[in-house]
Amino acid sequence: MIIPRLQNRFPRNNPTRRLQAFLLGLFAASMTALPLKAAEEIEFVYTPLVFSVSVASLENFAKEGKIDANLKRFLSRATPEAREKFREALLTKIDIDPILLSRFFNSVMGADMLSRLGKGITIEGGINGKYALRGAIVSAAFDPGGLTLLNVLKKFPNNIQLQGEEILGLAKTIDYAVYVAEIFIKDMRLWTAEEAAAVKPAINYTSLPDLRQRGSFQVKKEVWNLTDSSRNRSLYVNVYIPQTFREDKTPVIIFSHGLASRPEDYAQAIEHLASYGFLVAVPQHPGSDTQYLQGTLGGYYRNIFDGNEFINRPKDISFVIDELARRNPSQFQGQLDLTNVGVAGHSFGGYTSLAVAGAQIDFDNLAQDCNLPYSGINIAILLECRALELPRQVYNFRDERVTAVFAANPVNRSIFGEKGLSKISIPVLLGSGSYDPAANPIFEQAIPFTW
Repeated sequence: MIIPRLQNRFPRNNPTRRLQAFLLGLFAASMTALPLKAAEEIEFVYTPLVFSVSVASLENFAKEGKIDANLKRFLSRATPEAREKFREALLTKIDIDPILLSRFFNSVMGADMLSRLGKGITIEGGINGKYALRGAIVSAAFDPGGLTLLNVLKKFPNNIQLQGEEILGLAKTIDYAVYVAEIFIKDMRLWTAEEAAAVKPAINYTSLPDLRQRGSFQVKKEVWNLTDSSRNRSLYVNVYIPQTFREDKTPVIIFSHGLASRPEDYAQAIEHLASYGFLVAVPQHPGSDTQYLQGTLGGYYRNIFDGNEFINRPKDISFVIDELARRNPSQFQGQLDLTNVGVAGHSFGGYTSLAVAGAQIDFDNLAQDCNLPYSGINIAILLECRALELPRQVYNFRDERVTAVFAANPVNRSIFGEKGLSKISIPVLLGSGSYDPAANPIFEQAIPFTW
């Protein structure tokens, strides 16, 4: 159904395109070593051909708009508009704190990103340019002129080689992914309309409750500070409790927050949900929350999140259910339904909810995907690949008290694979955001949904 051709790139104001430009700047701002010798030339290598342009020519063009003989052959076919955009790209300043980004990109995920970028941007001899990028960007960021592409080129510690085959392959892969995404989104809208039209008898939505409006239950929020002694793990849980119970058992939902976020970030939506008579508990995941990220940026941790979070997050969910069961007889008069618990999660929390539903890590599939050419265009895989640091064994996080899950923008495709997701035997709802740059639906939800 999907035609394999390259066209229809995202418009320039699209978040995905903006992210690509932003990441190219971030890649560089990663490091601390200053260059020993400034680059003088940039070589374009497309075996067996090698072309070069001097950095001085680029600087002269960027600052004065002059095209010398060295640069003329590269820009001879460019329109005046294209030349002006090129000048703008060379001089556009990116305001980034180089110290914080240095700490971020010295993490495992940051090093992985640099290594992938360094395959296409190398130093003389085709050597991966990841280390050279460190000095160039940080030096440029501290420069009075700021972090610009031109300053990075000027401060690159060796002559630069742009590997044509690698870069062209990456460009084609991105174009194809963008094309497939556009077709997928278009077709999803079509299929949705067709299914809605086929429902008989037709649903009169005006006769149904408007779920955008607040429910009838008053809600009280409590904060529980808990410690799981079996794991020596302390966390807090925001618990949203309806002030009156339903006639039947009160349903329970556990929500898992995303990477580098916190329970409070979802407070408005969670409180709204609780107003319909649900008790909703939102645990902190202390190894992958906002506080942990702040610790990383402050220099206390080397990585963006603790790799053991792949294990601890789903165990946090079961621990919270255990705590609710302990409190149910006294605090809730036995009214909580803890044999039919719903679990929801966003992004990394989407992984968490699927793990509790029974999905299992497939290390072979993950290792294969992490080593695929250009797999880094899927930002989520940089997170998932960190699971390869875990001991290779069967991890079963299934909690039989959980009978349905909702995974919003989950990172899951490579870490679980078809084999791991096939372990799930309860109802699953997947949510996607068409412009989500971190867990794009084409990579992380569309194919897993078919599995």
